[in-house]
Amino acid sequence: MCLICDRIKMIKNGTNPYFVKELETGYVVIGDNQHFKGYTLFLYKDHKKELFHLETIKKMKFLEEMSIVAEAVSKAFNAEKMNYELLGNGDTHLHWHLFPRVNGDLGKYGNNGKGPVWWYPMQKMYDDSNCPTNEELRIMKSRLLMELDKLL
Repeated sequence: MCLICDRIKMIKNGTNPYFVKELETGYVVIGDNQHFKGYTLFLYKDHKKELFHLETIKKMKFLEEMSIVAEAVSKAFNAEKMNYELLGNGDTHLHWHLFPRVNGDLGKYGNNGKGPVWWYPMQKMYDDSNCPTNEELRIMKSRLLMELDKLL
């Protein structure tokens, strides 16, 4: 069982509402929860769990495309700084978390409101109130796709 593989199946079936664009090595999707406005994921196409499991050419292409997606996210959502995560302890399928950051997005949490995304309480970050409406999601996808198309 792999949540990322399930999400990719939904993309292939045309049923993933968060899907933005297919690239050579992966799929760009808007995150389900949007406390950090513009939070995006880049899902590797195949079920691999470590970067070093990829052939060098594929690995370099995946990293290059992730960087392009990050730049598009930054531009689409007016980030002051981008945060990148490739963890895989929960979902062992390679996927990047791309967080566009702006001053004050941690509120009272962190070090005087500054710090990594994981200093914000998970129960607040993943609260249903942070899920975009259908219209918000449509606008976010459109903005991100426009920036991706400029860079690709």
